[in-house]
Amino acid sequence: MYILTTISDLIQITPEDFEKPSIHALTDNINAKYANKIIQKIGLCICLYDILSSSEGLIGHGTGIVNVNVEFRIVVFRPFKGEILQGRIESSSEAGINLTMDFFSDIKVPFVGLFEGSEYRHNEGCFVWTTEEGTEYFFDNNETVRFRVEAETWHDALPQGPTRRDQDVEGEKREPLYCLVGSMQQGGLGPLLWWAGNEEPAAEDGADGGR
Repeated sequence: MYILTTISDLIQITPEDFEKPSIHALTDNINAKYANKIIQKIGLCICLYDILSSSEGLIGHGTGIVNVNVEFRIVVFRPFKGEILQGRIESSSEAGINLTMDFFSDIKVPFVGLFEGSEYRHNEGCFVWTTEEGTEYFFDNNETVRFRVEAETWHDALPQGPTRRDQDVEGEKREPLYCLVGSMQQGGLGPLLWWAGNEEPAAEDGADGGR
């Protein structure tokens, strides 16, 4: 789920940070620049792990800002394909289920990624899996679930001109920079309530669907 990525960058230290030890000033500025940011084809940066090397600081002419070339490692969230993760159902629609892990919410489980026999019910506002025996299992909002990572998608952050910004204000939804595509269609996946106490769902033991 988490990996270490090495990055080399020019880090700027403002005069306000001069009273800090150099390592603390670099750490604070690296985290401010990278934490909770998505880097294309790398993932969601979490926090600085360690600093590998740094150059002598050069003071910018007329600004007082110190420029330091730093090589460092940063903790990145980027699950691998097939990894089993735990999240929470945020919302559902006919297209599928949206999940959140609190710190990362661009997780989609499309309709084809659910158990065969699942359907979206508008009156319930959620998907319902009906087993061959006729027992119903509900994918309720806010339920904690396990899901399998199937793929990841990336979108470049395009520059926004005045027209584009106006369109966004009017409600146009932009694609997330980084999105996980998951599935919940094998034993042990789906709401944890289904599998509490190592009991199998209705397809095996006739347990009720948690309603």
